[in-house]
Amino acid sequence: MRILLVSATPFEVKPVRDWLEENWSSKGLERYIAGQTEVDLLYTGVGMTATAYALGKCFSLKHYDLAINAGIAGAYHRDLSLGAVVQVISETFADLGAEQADGEFSDIFDLKLNDLDAVPYREGTLINEAAGEFAFLPPAKGLTVNKVHGYPPSIDRIRTRYPMADIETMEGAAFFYVCLMESVPFFAIRSISNYVEARNREAWDIPGAIRALNDVVKGLLEILAL
Repeated sequence: MRILLVSATPFEVKPVRDWLEENWSSKGLERYIAGQTEVDLLYTGVGMTATAYALGKCFSLKHYDLAINAGIAGAYHRDLSLGAVVQVISETFADLGAEQADGEFSDIFDLKLNDLDAVPYREGTLINEAAGEFAFLPPAKGLTVNKVHGYPPSIDRIRTRYPMADIETMEGAAFFYVCLMESVPFFAIRSISNYVEARNREAWDIPGAIRALNDVVKGLLEILAL
């Protein structure tokens, strides 16, 4: 099995990389093998554009049986505790569209620039149909933004516009979009590092979120390598 482990930044999956270095056979730059399982690490860079480019380039060069997106995220509500690890089952582009004269936002579907059910969308949302195969993690619905929210009025607007969203990231929808378009099976894992609230980095727990995330990813790779 060929697996692509995708992260925006190296530090989000550094514990997994260190574990792979120690326990798997290294086969070149960011490539590890155990038995019949091969794992490549891809660091895309932050944001949708960088993710779409890096992932598309990677898929054009090599076939993968599974792509795993791993990273940290902000939570919109406190039902998710800091350090909680979730499986992202759907993604939405939050700010792809136009701002109207009254300040209201219209997405590309409101503007009739894209059909709600045009491939790879379903009712304007990107959905991982295979998410049920990885049901050992609680499900979450993702919202992907170019600008993470930290100003209360902006947070109120985004939560009103997308009340179904559980978490916020800067890459998730791009990862879903490319995998769906390229018909690559995928799985998205995010750990909660902060709440989407008035920006206060002192209240974040990035180290704890990274530990929890990497523990889950290591466990998953161990299972897949059996």
